[in-house]
Amino acid sequence: MADHLTLLTDRRDRYVAELRDFVRIPSVSSLPDHQDDVRAAAAWTRDRLAQAGLEHAEVLETGAQPAVYADYLHAPGAPTVLIYAHFDVQPASRSDGWDADPFDPVFAEDRVYGRGSSDDKGNLLIPVQAVEALLADGGSLPVNVKFLLEGQEEIGSPTMEGFVCRHAERLRCDLAVSADGSQWSETEPGLWLSLRGLCSLQIDVTGPARDVHSGTYGGAIHNPIHALVRILDSMRSPDGTVLVDGFFDGAPELSAADRAELARIPFDERRFLDALGAQGLFGEPGYGTRARQWRRPTLEINGIWGGFQGEGVKTVLPSRAHAKITCRLVGDQDPDRVREAIAGHVRRHADPAVSVEVRSLGSAGRPYTIPAGHPGNRAARAVLAELYGTEPYAIASGGSIPILGMFERYLNAKTVIFAFALEDEGAHGPNEFFRLASYERGRVAWCRLLDRLAGMAA
Repeated sequence: MADHLTLLTDRRDRYVAELRDFVRIPSVSSLPDHQDDVRAAAAWTRDRLAQAGLEHAEVLETGAQPAVYADYLHAPGAPTVLIYAHFDVQPASRSDGWDADPFDPVFAEDRVYGRGSSDDKGNLLIPVQAVEALLADGGSLPVNVKFLLEGQEEIGSPTMEGFVCRHAERLRCDLAVSADGSQWSETEPGLWLSLRGLCSLQIDVTGPARDVHSGTYGGAIHNPIHALVRILDSMRSPDGTVLVDGFFDGAPELSAADRAELARIPFDERRFLDALGAQGLFGEPGYGTRARQWRRPTLEINGIWGGFQGEGVKTVLPSRAHAKITCRLVGDQDPDRVREAIAGHVRRHADPAVSVEVRSLGSAGRPYTIPAGHPGNRAARAVLAELYGTEPYAIASGGSIPILGMFERYLNAKTVIFAFALEDEGAHGPNEFFRLASYERGRVAWCRLLDRLAGMAA
């Protein structure tokens, strides 16, 4: 082990430069103007996998943003591990509140600031560099390895289900390991046991065929913005309870053991609120904050617009109003059934003086759970306990990684989440950063994990 650890240390500066170059590619999957950049990031990762010594590195078409595959299958009788991460990022611009250009990385205080540095480009590079070091050390790996890196996770992986189904034989594995995720803190590890699922939709409300004079027609016809606000307000009670019939179908109740495990995990309310600049907690009655974040479903309005948005006053009654909604799902909740439940609720609460359409936005994924005692989790737990000197917390994520459910459905493979971002690094927000100490620690951790997984039954 000493040889590849020495190599990792010797290449530290090179690895930091790689992260800088990777973050510079504005691979924003949600914006049409950046689709060439997503493809550039795919080509960059393909070349980096080949440079690391992996074989069959190629960019694969998915029907939308591409994926990248590579493998190294020279460990007869050993398990096959599929390593997953994503190279697409959320939109970002200086006007969002960034202190510098989000795609011109800044290094300060042992951190690299830039969009995608934490989610997920730093995490993605860690296992690539670890595998490279192991191959350079002895020319072989303790397990068979396949990499699948995608370019559409940030928009819900809309075409990846068909892709995974079509390529199931090529992707076949004994275990998947996700490099998209996080640890609990700089000094305490965490082992993710579940992620929430996702569904997304848009509501479009139409009144008159065009914007009209609010003085001439106001009070005579319905305003679509007012109609939309009434619909949205009907979906949740003032205390935060979702009021959509059928919304909770498939959502399990928390057991006493669930509540006890959540209570074991530290939570500092004041620190939590101060970090967000929020005034107070809010959410479904009867549950603590961690349960609301990780173990309960949500319905959130992500955007609402319509009518005049400019400076000053324009006295119009708008023709149309819109809202985007996403829901986080748990247990056995089905994204399609939840979307239909919301569509039915909208139809029942829409005023007949306007027309209303509810449409899917494509982003969807089922919730995902892995047992704490799964052999892959036991290996990850042992590595984290060694590195941090303490047992990891059993944690969950309020977010979603849609492809994990696809691995389970089409590959019959569970996924261990083994990544080194931290919650305070501003993923999806301005001034996102990644700690270089985590970047370094992660490479050592991945080398140890692959070695331990060699003992898992193939």
